[in-house]
Amino acid sequence: MERSDLELVLAVRTHGSLAGAARSLDVAPPAVTKRLAALEARLGQRLFQRTTRRVSPTAEGETLCEHAAILLQGFTALEAELQERKAEPTGLIRLAATFGFGRLWLGPALARFQERYPRIDIQLQLTEQLPDLALDGYDGAIWLWAVADRQAAQWVSRRLASNQRVLVAAPHYLTQYGAPSNLEALQDHACLIVRENGNAPGQRFDVWTLHQAQEAAPERVRVRGPLSSNSGELVRDWCLAGRGIMLRSLWDIAPQLASGELVRVLPGYAMLEADIHWLAPLRPDSPRRIRLLIDFLVAQFQGAPWETTRPLASRAAPPGSRPAP
Repeated sequence: MERSDLELVLAVRTHGSLAGAARSLDVAPPAVTKRLAALEARLGQRLFQRTTRRVSPTAEGETLCEHAAILLQGFTALEAELQERKAEPTGLIRLAATFGFGRLWLGPALARFQERYPRIDIQLQLTEQLPDLALDGYDGAIWLWAVADRQAAQWVSRRLASNQRVLVAAPHYLTQYGAPSNLEALQDHACLIVRENGNAPGQRFDVWTLHQAQEAAPERVRVRGPLSSNSGELVRDWCLAGRGIMLRSLWDIAPQLASGELVRVLPGYAMLEADIHWLAPLRPDSPRRIRLLIDFLVAQFQGAPWETTRPLASRAAPPGSRPAP
């Protein structure tokens, strides 16, 4: 059975007459009559009942029409996909991301993506507050924590990479003050507190929720210290200067851990809810350029590269900055 046969039976059912089917197919009525009779003879089934007023499908004809509709939709979708693949992707992608991850890891990845697809333009907005993506016209966001106040049915979310927040300190801080032996002992240390993304009512930055293992129940500890800031980079600098213990994402401090400038404190503990996510408004169809970008980012961040490599954005440090590890 050919595609033209499927189109024929659907046209006859839709118009209820051979003449109407002929007009929709732009062929002569005798041609429709001949083709339908040949199809019925080949299948050994009567597909339509003919009267002087109307042509209506038999049970066998109705079954054929239902399958024909599904098959033709598949043909159309396949042709559209192949046509889209043949054309070079174009258009604008508007994204939002947090400052630190956006600068160190996402920015270089987007530059490589744009080099691969030169007719795609990218606008990246760095911010610490997640915008209303649909209202503000964003295609998506690369975000670092769960969006608890959004209804899941309104969003598309995909994890791009795993990440943890870990406890770290400079070696000379631990030499001077010792290392805590358990979570409760953190209360006797100067803890450096990051106050990022702080707009949730009642949000506590001085309470750290940590897991001892993937399946373990979380433990909460209240910490204190004389230094806190909404800038994670500034808190990281304080930590490197030996001013206290910090809870920070691996993607931000992996180079310093590898060089020994920072060391893990209570290495059995970590905050697990820190993975890298793609967030986007729920839309019926996603443009090809967006699908290409998501797949590209998944490949770029596969295996959490911050655990083995340095961020590209930090490889060319400006004069006077801290020497690269």
